[in-house]
Amino acid sequence: MSRVLVVEDNPDLAFGLRNNLEIEGYEVLVAGDGPTGLTRARDWMPDLMILDLMLPGMDGYRVLRALRSEGFERPVLILTARGEEADKVIGFRNGADDYVTKPFGVLELLARIEALLRRTTGAARPQTTPPAERFGDVEVDRTARTVTRQGIPVYLAPMEFELLLALLQRKGAVASRQDLMREVWGHSAVVVSRTVDTHIAELRRKLEHDPAEPRHILTVRKAGYRLER
Repeated sequence: MSRVLVVEDNPDLAFGLRNNLEIEGYEVLVAGDGPTGLTRARDWMPDLMILDLMLPGMDGYRVLRALRSEGFERPVLILTARGEEADKVIGFRNGADDYVTKPFGVLELLARIEALLRRTTGAARPQTTPPAERFGDVEVDRTARTVTRQGIPVYLAPMEFELLLALLQRKGAVASRQDLMREVWGHSAVVVSRTVDTHIAELRRKLEHDPAEPRHILTVRKAGYRLER
């Protein structure tokens, strides 16, 4: 049974989320403020965290930064009324894996949760896949799920790692945003297509010598992205 931590200060919404998640078979724990959410994430180690941004005591950004800095690698889905592009970019940059804006549909939220869990705890990789691959001075170990650049470890959020794998497996072929949304996040809603662009920007920031002039993670105009070794 997968464990989900809901950090949400609206008691009615938190109750509704807990009820729907438990009906789907998840074990659920709820926190009503930032400090409590941070403590429960550390102690309980949920398989997935649903995190509001506007929380008393400590906002969601600070909670997320603290967890990622401590090595918490479980997926985090931000759930908030703040739907501006800048808010999403900040969330992804701090290590969020997906972003749902209130009001939202329960079925869509459940589908995204399932997709995140499937990607981070699910299917085993084929045994024929080579354990490590290189491009430039970056080495990706699929088995250990680690990335190094010039021999120095680089932290990637779970969905950043999955996005990198999706590009690697195409061996230079172009991947459209829609394909990447389906493969990595498990859905293809147009309203969240910027999710791919934001995660690509983060991969470039972490793995390219000059993110403004990338040599490996390339944009193909009107088509998508590809990885050049």
